[in-house]
Amino acid sequence: MEYRYLGKSGLQVSTLSFGSWLTFGKQIGDNIAEDCMKLAYDNGVNFFDNAEVYSKGQSEIVMGEILNKMQWPRDTFLVSSKVFWGGDLPNQKGLSRKHIFDACHAALKRLQVDYLDMFFCHRPDYNTPVEETVFAMNHLIQQGKVLYWGTSEWPADRIMEAHLVARENNLIPPTMEQPQYNMLHRARVEIEYKDLYQRGLGTTIWSPLASGLLTGKYNDGIPEGKGTRFDIDGLEWLKDTVFEGDRLDKVRAIGALAGDIGISMVHLALGWCVKNPNVSTVILGASKVSQLEENLKLFDSMPKITQEVMDKVDEILGNKPSRPEF
Repeated sequence: MEYRYLGKSGLQVSTLSFGSWLTFGKQIGDNIAEDCMKLAYDNGVNFFDNAEVYSKGQSEIVMGEILNKMQWPRDTFLVSSKVFWGGDLPNQKGLSRKHIFDACHAALKRLQVDYLDMFFCHRPDYNTPVEETVFAMNHLIQQGKVLYWGTSEWPADRIMEAHLVARENNLIPPTMEQPQYNMLHRARVEIEYKDLYQRGLGTTIWSPLASGLLTGKYNDGIPEGKGTRFDIDGLEWLKDTVFEGDRLDKVRAIGALAGDIGISMVHLALGWCVKNPNVSTVILGASKVSQLEENLKLFDSMPKITQEVMDKVDEILGNKPSRPEF
């Protein structure tokens, strides 16, 4: 395993991390979740990602039970939660001071830890002043309940506003952003956030395999009776996003390139993300232990992902973003 600093902070995160979205408490059994977490930890993964909304809190309960059972030294792993969607009643969602505090305490209880290493604002809340959110996060840090706070899927101008509020009030700014990033979804990380990296922003990216599209398993359409994520209630939007336009043709070409250089398509897709120096960690997800085993072998393939290969990927995709000219 390789490790990278989280932005300009002193915190080191494993280049590959493990998340529980769609799986823990929902798609897989608790025994598989435990086997996956143990496999990840034994292979050097030190960051486990979660959120209050995943399986409506059950994901954190499952992860907390595993952490309690494993009894790993607390200084050998990092665990996160995210706040935004906690429930349907007033004050159960958003980024008010009230909900941030309630969500933090609930996550600590479910995860069975004394503090969160990272706490993310899961989406921007335009009904709550940024000042309120920044002060609330800073307060949690002062109390020792959170070590680092960040954002997820925030636009750059909103993150910049949070930084300005923190600077003007001698508060701690967001350390990291958790955006979607993969071969097919790249402009935000490569262009929109570009100036923020100079301010110390780290990134903990999700969906490096584009919801499974970059594994090649959907090249011939969605397999019937396979229990894919497209069968999960509430994820109907994924199907339209994943299969839009000519994506499948490009994905097939990426698969052929991976075959030409002698690695799996999964490793090419993951390695492409890792090659970006502004990516602090790539969050893996898995519904099977065998999937995670394959993903964790990525570093065996990295020497084959040369600059020439990266250029060929850009040529195939034709989606390399650039700053607009004014």
